[in-house]
Amino acid sequence: MREIISTKDAPQAIGPYSQAIKANGFVFVSGQIAIDPATQQITPGDVAAQTDRVLRNLSEILEASGSGLGKVVRSTVFLKNMNDFGTMNTVYGKYFRATPPARSTVEVARLPKDVLVEIDVIALA
Repeated sequence: MREIISTKDAPQAIGPYSQAIKANGFVFVSGQIAIDPATQQITPGDVAAQTDRVLRNLSEILEASGSGLGKVVRSTVFLKNMNDFGTMNTVYGKYFRATPPARSTVEVARLPKDVLVEIDVIALA
C-alpha cells in the first residue's frame, strides 16, 4: 500500500512530486529546501537559517504522516558549498541529538531556487 502525505504546514511541492510517500512501514520524504510554508518564499539568511527551516519543514511532513524526526533512519544533505558543513552540522545536531540517523552529505553545483541546503529523509512510519 502506498499513501501520499501532504500538509499545508510545509511548503507545497514546486514540481510533479509528493511531499512524502508512506509505504511498507516507511515514510520517504522528498528533499526539502528553505521555503517558509506561510509565504512560499525562500527563508533569507545563511546556511544556519536555511538548515533550520528545512528541518522544521521535514518535521511537519513527518508529523503529518504519523512519524517524526525521532524515527528518521536515513538522511541525505545536499550543500551548495562544503565550507558550510560545520554550520549546517551544528543546526542539524540540534534536531538529531540522542540517536542520529545514518547520513550522507554531498556538495552539489546548484539547488532548486538557488538555496544553500536541501535535505531528504527516510523514516519509520
